[in-house]
Amino acid sequence: MQQGNTGGDRRRVAVIGAGPSGLYAAAALLASGEPVSVEVLDRLPAPYGLVRYGVAPDHVKMKSVIRVLQRPFDPAEVEFLGGVRIGEGGVPLDVLREHFHAVVHATGSSLDRDLAIPGEDLPGSYGSGPFVSWYCGHPDHVGLAPRLDHPGVAVVGAGNVALDVARVLARDPEEMAATDVPDPVLDVLRASAVRDVHVLIRRAPQHVRFTPAELRQIGELSDVDVLVHDDGVLAAGVPEPEDRRQRQNLDILRRWAAEPSTGGSRRIHLRFLRSPVRLEGEDRVRAVVAERNTVSADDRISATGELESFDVGVVVRAIGYRAEPVPGLPFDERTGTVPNEGGRVVRDGQRVPGAYVTGWIKRGPTGVIGTNKSDATETVAAVLADLPSLPAPAHPEPEALRATLAAHGLRPVDWTGWLRLDSEEVRRGGLRAAERVKVADMAEMLEHARGVPAR
Repeated sequence: MQQGNTGGDRRRVAVIGAGPSGLYAAAALLASGEPVSVEVLDRLPAPYGLVRYGVAPDHVKMKSVIRVLQRPFDPAEVEFLGGVRIGEGGVPLDVLREHFHAVVHATGSSLDRDLAIPGEDLPGSYGSGPFVSWYCGHPDHVGLAPRLDHPGVAVVGAGNVALDVARVLARDPEEMAATDVPDPVLDVLRASAVRDVHVLIRRAPQHVRFTPAELRQIGELSDVDVLVHDDGVLAAGVPEPEDRRQRQNLDILRRWAAEPSTGGSRRIHLRFLRSPVRLEGEDRVRAVVAERNTVSADDRISATGELESFDVGVVVRAIGYRAEPVPGLPFDERTGTVPNEGGRVVRDGQRVPGAYVTGWIKRGPTGVIGTNKSDATETVAAVLADLPSLPAPAHPEPEALRATLAAHGLRPVDWTGWLRLDSEEVRRGGLRAAERVKVADMAEMLEHARGVPAR
């Protein structure tokens, strides 16, 4: 690679976002063996993004990917700058660009898709993003505190996130105590009156794309019955799907449909062929009204006009995510992505020099955590190919970036600071027989990260 003319032989690359997509990109840059220095910036003082704040607390095995994601930081090959906001309220993107040859955006898709039905804005109606973030201890959502004072809850969706929400709400709170949920979340779950979780699924059993492992897990919950409401579709017989996972799902659902209730104190109702049409209530959600659908021989879904009402106090929609535009970058509202070619940002058909994307902001909210690895590899290949011809930054010295951050009122949390916070979470976990208990309040996070005694 051609050496830079910035007073050193290393090209500077910023990765914005410390979730899986960003950290896989950082790791790929290091693994290339090229002379690059990498700094990972995140608006939160804790790394790991979706793994920390999107994977359900009781999915301990899935969270183990953190051991892979943290590797670039362990020998200090990559610098972590937490608590750094880019754009409004932080450093403008064009100012940040003055410090780097290339900037890789890995900010994901954080906004929930709407149901677009009457009553959706009632208190007690939530998108899965804030709801999941609440029980995962995200500092943006510590104040959510849903009122789980009603026996019924509805979850709308046919994906793994819907199953996660249903499982967390139905699981014995004392089992949740062994996870990393913050203490205030555990208090709400312990006081919960929820006994029936209704999962409303628009399509038929043969169409759902749950991961079979996720589906099985709700059937393994202690003192919880899983009840399949499918309007007799399974009993009538359905063609075997070509997709292996769908066949496995069908096998699981057939078995549950044939099993009588065991009298569990809590129930998860899988209600197929149901589409919510409105939420009812005055001061808060009191009911969800759903329309019954039918499925034809050629797998077409049709509405029947027949309505049912479910008595619920909370509704969580888990029907997918969309991205928020990144200030300073082009944005395609239709796809919810930044226009790009193999990770290179494109504006009006022309590449934007030094601007790259990876993860959901690049491809849309699809795939699993591991999908980000191959996605990042493609983007990093584009970065490495372009670096020799990219213009040198105006302020390449690391000290200049620190001065810019300070000028914008930002005091970054470095990797050592994160490890202080990490140690505090592990300490709290020891008090509750858990591996860790998350610190969710932003002020507390910063106090521990900076070594300031908690007030």
